Amino acid sequence: MRIISLHVNGLQQAVEKGLYTWLQTAQADVVAIQGLLAKEYQLPDSVVYPDGYNAYFFDAEADNYSGVAILTREVPKAIMTGLAFPQCDMQGRFIQADFDHVSVGSILFPTIDEHNTLEDKLAFQKSFLEHLNKTRRKRREFIFCGNFEAAHKTIDLADWQSNQDTPGFLPEERAWFDQMFGPAGYVDAFREANFGENQFTWWPDAESARRNQHGWRKDYQICTPGIRQFVVEAKLDINLRFGDHAAVMVEYEFDEE
Repeated sequence: MRIISLHVNGLQQAVEKGLYTWLQTAQADVVAIQGLLAKEYQLPDSVVYPDGYNAYFFDAEADNYSGVAILTREVPKAIMTGLAFPQCDMQGRFIQADFDHVSVGSILFPTIDEHNTLEDKLAFQKSFLEHLNKTRRKRREFIFCGNFEAAHKTIDLADWQSNQDTPGFLPEERAWFDQMFGPAGYVDAFREANFGENQFTWWPDAESARRNQHGWRKDYQICTPGIRQFVVEAKLDINLRFGDHAAVMVEYEFDEE
């Protein structure tokens, strides 16, 4: 199963720039998309019905804001939206597709903007961690993909020394990652197969920073520990121009049953 996660900063604009054409060559089984910036009913059929995929959307209540989608080759057994707390559900920040033995979620963490403060962002982290702890009690595996709006370790951003007081790399945000990858038991799937430096997915100044690799790794695929052994490849496509984030591509080679 090849899974791609991509924050697009406007789905219709990304499609007009060639996103769906690129997906035909990327050969993904599941595509988790964040940052739709439009409601499903506002999108043309060419966006809502991509060739070769079943597309599912979860909108924010506010106009031109947030929103997530998930595209699947195989028809899922079920689609779930929201995480049962208002900040997520009203802002269209989570959608999940359930397959026979694994569920794949597309998640968009809040940034500090007119809708969310730093305290709101930290509250979202706490609520999502509670959800992760609940999923560990279920008899299935999970993969959560998306823009987490933070970097975990010093290797995950270029100028970490100057950003220790910057939202996205605050001590409390890094401690949250430690909880997720520690006591909660989740795995950073990308780092299971890719240990390289300069593996960044977002750049404050897109053009100059990409040339200088002056970026952050804000986009993740995390999974339950039972999937760790099936991660065989992880890479980024930093040459896309569908938004200011790179695509995170992870290959999971599950046993045939």
